[in-house]
Parts: sequence; C-alpha cells; structure tokens
Amino acid sequence: MAKRKRKHFPTHPMRPYNWGQSATIAAIWLLARLPWRLGLRLGSALGRLAYHLARERREIARRNLELCFPEKHAHEREALVQANFRAMGRAVVETGLAWFGGPQVERIPVEVRGEEHLHAALAHGPAIMLSGHFLCVELVGRRLPGHLPIVVMYKPMSKKPVLDRAMLNARRRNVADAISKDDTRALLRTLRKGFALWYAGDQDYGRKHSVFAPFFGIPAATVTALSRLARMSKARVVPAFFFRQDDGRYVIEFQPALEGFPSGDEMADATRMNRVLEDTIRRYPEQYLWIHRRFKRQEDRSIRLYE
Repeated sequence: MAKRKRKHFPTHPMRPYNWGQSATIAAIWLLARLPWRLGLRLGSALGRLAYHLARERREIARRNLELCFPEKHAHEREALVQANFRAMGRAVVETGLAWFGGPQVERIPVEVRGEEHLHAALAHGPAIMLSGHFLCVELVGRRLPGHLPIVVMYKPMSKKPVLDRAMLNARRRNVADAISKDDTRALLRTLRKGFALWYAGDQDYGRKHSVFAPFFGIPAATVTALSRLARMSKARVVPAFFFRQDDGRYVIEFQPALEGFPSGDEMADATRMNRVLEDTIRRYPEQYLWIHRRFKRQEDRSIRLYE
C-alpha cells in the first residue's frame, strides 16, 4: 500500500490561504492595544454576540452541559452556556494580551496559590503540571512565576501555520519552552532536565493510545500519555489550574502531587486524571472549554452523542 503523502500548507502570511489567519492575528493584536479592563469588557460583549451567531458551537456546548450536568434544570444550563460564551469572548482578548499585551499585562492582578506543592515535587526531580483547557490559560500562562522552570506541551496547528507560528513564538516568550505533544523524546529530555511540564489531556485525540475512562460519568476517549510520561521520567504529577474570579483577579492554583501515580494501570490512571479535572471544572464550569466534542468517540461506534 502506497504511503500517504503529508500535505503541506503555505506558511507565508500574505498567501491567500493564510489571509484569514493573518486577519485574526491582526485583530487580536489590536484588541491587545486597548486598556486591559476595557478589552475584557469588549470581549464579554463579543462573546454575547457569538452566542447568537455561532449556532453549531452553541449546540455543542449545550449538549456537553446536558451530558455532564443532568441534575441541573434546563434554564440553569442555558445560563451556563451564555456565561461560557462571554468567557470565550474574554479569552480572545486574554490571548491577545498574552501574546501582544506589552507591559500593561504585568498590572493585571494575579494570585498564586499552593506554589509550595510544585516546589516540593521539583525538589525530588521532574514534575508534570496536570491541567485542562480553562479559557484564561493563555493570559495566566504568561503570568506564571518567572522563577519556575516551566515548559508547555502543545498540539501543533499544521493546517494553520501562521496562527501556529504566532502561538509558538508567544509561548516561548512567556515560558521556558513549548514542545509538540508528538515529540516524546523532547518531552522526556525536558523532564529529565528538571523542568515542570504543563500537560492537558482533556480533549479527544482519537482512539490510538487512548482508553475510554469516565468523565462526568460518561466514557471519554482519554489519552494515556500522562501515565507513560510520568513512568518513564519518574516525574511527580501536580494538578495546576487557572481561573478568573468574580472581582477580576486571576488565580494560579497548584494542588498537592498525586500520591501513587502512575499506578501501573492505565485505565485507573486515566480515570483518576479525569476525576481531578472534573472536580475542578465543577468549581468554575462557565470557564471551561465546552465547545469541544469531548464525547465524540465512544467505545461502541454506534453511539453518537452529538446527533
């Protein structure tokens, strides 16, 4: 069977294929020029508008919340969807501030909680920061304490080379490095050098190297990379999450390292990882990325939860 050729996409920002990406970067650069409080208010307004215009994504968020919070009344879930879109609108501005915000970003109030848990883990060797796709991640990622040796793992956007380059350059300015999730050797080298690796495995990356572990009580294709990386590098796993408070402050929260992780049972480890994420999401459900089809793949291929 002939090997399938990898498709290459033009990388120059002025190529017609990339015009949309270039316009997007220009727009978030302009948003980052605004005073940050004004920008975030504008972001909330954009999110309210997107709630009415982005029908497909709105329906995905509704379905996810219906699946994950069946105990809530329909009107409560709808209020969560609306709040989630406002938070996504702010996230666009937060991303602009993280990438292009200049000195004003240092004036945004950020509180760090539990930093001692990461220091304790690093005192014994490498550490993996178990996190998830909370919407303020880009902005708070920029405000991570500068003295912490943190590297982020990311998923390259091969079909969007201009956005990918902007994201990668920004993240490498904000933390020690950014490494593709597919470059296992580089990830292990980084951990063995004593860095803390930011890891988020809360999206559906396909069936390969995944188990169907419960997430909010629903089987979800969950990658087992966290167990493998922790085992091979002997890293401790420290949950680390980012939130926005009602008063406008941002919080970086490190939790105690997981005891007995990895356990040697990938299903048990994936279930535990999902439970840590779930417990944290329940505290700030409006700030989580609900527009991703988290339950798209099921072990029983006949089950389609988004139809």
